[in-house]
Amino acid sequence: MGDEGAPQRRPWIDGLIEACRDGWRVLLREGPGKIQFWFIALAVGVASGFAALFFRKGINALQATLYGTDDISALTQFASRLPWYLILGYPILGGLIVGLILNRFTEAGRVRSVADVIEGAALHDGRVEVRAGLASAAASLITLGSGGSSGREGPVVHLAAVIATKVNDLIKARGITARDLMGCAVAAAVSASFNAPIAGALFALEVVLRHFAVHAFAPIVIASAAGTVINRMEFGDVTEFTLIEDSVLTFYRELPAFLLLGLVCGLVAVILMRAIFWADSVASEGQAALNLPRWARPMLAGALLGGIALFYPHIIGVGYETTSLALTGQLLLHEVIVLAAVKTAAVAITMGGRMGGGVFSPSLMLGALVGLGFGLIATGLFPEVSGAETLYALAGMGAVSAAVLGAPISTTLIVFELTGDWQTGLAVMVAVSTSTALASRLVDRSFFLTQLEKRNIHLSKGPQAYLLSMFRVRNVMRGPDHEWAAPRDRIWEAIEEGVYIEGDATLEEAMPLFESTSRIFLPVVKVGAKGEPPEMLGALFHVDALRAYNRALAATAAEEHS
Repeated sequence: MGDEGAPQRRPWIDGLIEACRDGWRVLLREGPGKIQFWFIALAVGVASGFAALFFRKGINALQATLYGTDDISALTQFASRLPWYLILGYPILGGLIVGLILNRFTEAGRVRSVADVIEGAALHDGRVEVRAGLASAAASLITLGSGGSSGREGPVVHLAAVIATKVNDLIKARGITARDLMGCAVAAAVSASFNAPIAGALFALEVVLRHFAVHAFAPIVIASAAGTVINRMEFGDVTEFTLIEDSVLTFYRELPAFLLLGLVCGLVAVILMRAIFWADSVASEGQAALNLPRWARPMLAGALLGGIALFYPHIIGVGYETTSLALTGQLLLHEVIVLAAVKTAAVAITMGGRMGGGVFSPSLMLGALVGLGFGLIATGLFPEVSGAETLYALAGMGAVSAAVLGAPISTTLIVFELTGDWQTGLAVMVAVSTSTALASRLVDRSFFLTQLEKRNIHLSKGPQAYLLSMFRVRNVMRGPDHEWAAPRDRIWEAIEEGVYIEGDATLEEAMPLFESTSRIFLPVVKVGAKGEPPEMLGALFHVDALRAYNRALAATAAEEHS
């Protein structure tokens, strides 16, 4: 009787309640893993953001102690007022400390950076060296704070990858999950370093993971946003560079000039990269010839940098002061040319001397200088069809850095977010496209991938080239007790003919042997001491090697398209 007066629920309300119940059941059944991963991505993003912030603050504190200011936009002015022996001595002292750190805590005495993170994502299950990574961060901080001429993005990216590695080990993450967490850490670090949330997310996808899979997008964006919030809590919502006037593009008539600028910037980027590799090669040969200890190499590089800084203090640190002068058109043509040449030499000495740091900030400075120089010439020759020369500086900054990083999309966005100027997108994109197209044909796609190629790590040619190096022969071979093992007599016949492969070799080494010998299997051995016969471990069949390779290709394709 009491129910007769109760209002009747409408059918749509019942449907809504049932839909909520269904959604809750799905969430309980399938959601925890995804939601948990997003929370982990957020935590990794926060940790990486704070790591980038503390790294930046550490550099500023060291610069303030040595040069009298923590303002990177005034570093040149303060440095030029110091006594000559301090300008010369600080990089030498910094190089000595860096050399001792790297000699003690790294195997090859070199700083780990973005190339190692790319390698870790592709080949090592989203992991990098922790001990060497921490030592590299300390060395790079000292380098940048004491007068080295490099950037802070490389050390920050690797430091974030160290955090991701520790988290991956803690939660025992493998495969896609581990690589995505590394991408989250990198995105947060880049965003926190440059107050560039969009570019940070795309940098992680384009440079580190090297694909744009949908499954990775949400957690990486969450982490990137966390890094940006941390940056803005400390520095506010401000851009790294402030343009004093609006750039003007006369559109269609001026676009051919930006195409030409892109080609010039592509060549300049190649010169910068090859100068670094040449300096590293010459320094290594000189070190071997003179039998110098590893710790002395950065110190000698610091001495060269100090000598240059006596005349051109602009090379000290990340170079944002000079970059800002170029973007605002406050340099003359002859100053632009000299500073571009000196900066290239200083970066090559810093990186070749294995002092530490990255290449992104130097490429921004060099690009802004080259762009301004091009703009001064172009506007002088064709004033009636040209806009502001500072627009060329902005486009040149993006074009050189994009060619060096091999990341046209994320670099274009970083330029916009660093300057806050979104109105000149067409000019920047045209210059970036031509510069990366040219430079990628003269090096192995980017500075980082070329570094890896020089270590015989072939990531630049895609998964089909590097996946074979991920498989050890002993993990794919058939042992003597296998059901379908190779006949022992035929194995020993091949060994006596000198046709065999070691168990610790990779399929990358085995496949050419299959091609050259036309055999269906290769004996796998463990080479004994001198004079001892090899120990037979089993046989690697061609079909097994191909099967492992095909599965890896399929898994990579599935990840990239998921």
